[in-house]
Amino acid sequence: MVSEIISQTRGFERQRRNSYQAKPIAEIIVNGFFTVDKKWTVQYWNKAAERILKVQAAEIIGKNLWEVFAGLLPLEFYAVYHKAFESNMPVHFEEYWGEMGGWFDVVTYYCDDTLSVSFKSSQHSIGLEYPTSLEQQLQIKTGLYKFITEVTNDCLWEWDLVSNEMFWIDGGHRRIFGYPIENALIPQSFWEGLIHPDDRSRVLSRLRDIIAEKSTCTWEDEYRFKKMDGDYAWVHDRGHIICEASEAQRMIGATLDITAKVLLEEKSVAEGQAREREIAALLLAAQEKERFTIGKELLDNINQVLAATNLYVSMAKEDEGNREAFLNKSSIYIIQAMTAINKMSKALAPPFIDLLGLVNSIKILTDDLAAGHLVRFTINDNGLDVSALNQNLQMDIFRIVQLQVHNILRYAFATTASIDISRQGNEIILLIADDGVGCDLTKRKNGNGLKNIVSRANLYRGSVTTLSTLGDGYTLQVIFRPDN
Repeated sequence: MVSEIISQTRGFERQRRNSYQAKPIAEIIVNGFFTVDKKWTVQYWNKAAERILKVQAAEIIGKNLWEVFAGLLPLEFYAVYHKAFESNMPVHFEEYWGEMGGWFDVVTYYCDDTLSVSFKSSQHSIGLEYPTSLEQQLQIKTGLYKFITEVTNDCLWEWDLVSNEMFWIDGGHRRIFGYPIENALIPQSFWEGLIHPDDRSRVLSRLRDIIAEKSTCTWEDEYRFKKMDGDYAWVHDRGHIICEASEAQRMIGATLDITAKVLLEEKSVAEGQAREREIAALLLAAQEKERFTIGKELLDNINQVLAATNLYVSMAKEDEGNREAFLNKSSIYIIQAMTAINKMSKALAPPFIDLLGLVNSIKILTDDLAAGHLVRFTINDNGLDVSALNQNLQMDIFRIVQLQVHNILRYAFATTASIDISRQGNEIILLIADDGVGCDLTKRKNGNGLKNIVSRANLYRGSVTTLSTLGDGYTLQVIFRPDN
């Protein structure tokens, strides 16, 4: 029962919101509007034009504008109208029309071989359709701006979906896009012509679908909009659809310039792509370096060991008296080759993470690499359930440890080093420290090794911090922020 009441209430509210009964703002402000073709034949003549010029639509549609107003229209009007046919942009002018007894504010638009004219007269600054009481005026303004405040308030407009006329309100399009238009009617076709050709079909198709669905009272879209200077701005258009007798009649809305936001987003995407390319390049460089190391190890070490083994086997075949000694020597070399291959295999694809876990894999790594060195490594997981971490994250942690252990053994001349993995909130913290010779971080340039570490941390929205002074060891902190 409660759900039915809520549903009915929402339905009444939607119907109330969608049935705004105040007069269109174009009727309130009273702008005349007509269109003519290139032969000056009148195609359209609105009611305001009938009142201001005292000519009924039925008496002028299909007739030549200048013939109907022969001797009445000032020559200046003809000159401006003729020039408007040669321009793709609106033309605004003010002219005194003595025969009509007042000044006229006129805006012309040329689109699709048709000239549209929006005009108002100082003599008709208060038209016949204005409300006669302050109460009515307040009701209209309250009802109108109730819907306007639901959308942005940059460039306000009202759109007559029946007559295909749009009313640009309060000079927003002049301030933002440079058009000499304020409180004037424009044809819908002119607005359509200002949409970027690559966006036009999508915007108009979606708008038609929304109006036809009758299931929503709001239309909004983003597209490129042509400015007076010919450049395009990115805009966010949003309008409230007003229905009468269940049919969409008008929209009230606003156009917001979002060019700065779009450019910032495009810059962010470009920077993100550049960073991804940099990470890929660093990882590729690391792979190439690893392959070079493997090739060098195979050629300089294992290949020589196997060559010596082959030599002793050949000698054993020919020297029966020393055969056993030669075979024993061959056996020793074969064991050395197997040990080297096993060590390389562990470095390439550590098999222990799945079987023994990350911490044990790191311990095996340090034991193998540190053999023959004075440095002693300690590993501590601080009670963290490392096995619960993503497998890719565990592998990246292992690779960072592997890289830093190599650096410690090669450059640090340390006696002790520690590897700590811990969690603080949603952050996984890897801390590797040694008591070696350290370095001056203000003079040392970041090599490919550190860049590789940074690139791996970036995969998890992480960060890398180094701390070191000459003679006082080196500390590397890597923070990972995985999604889970």
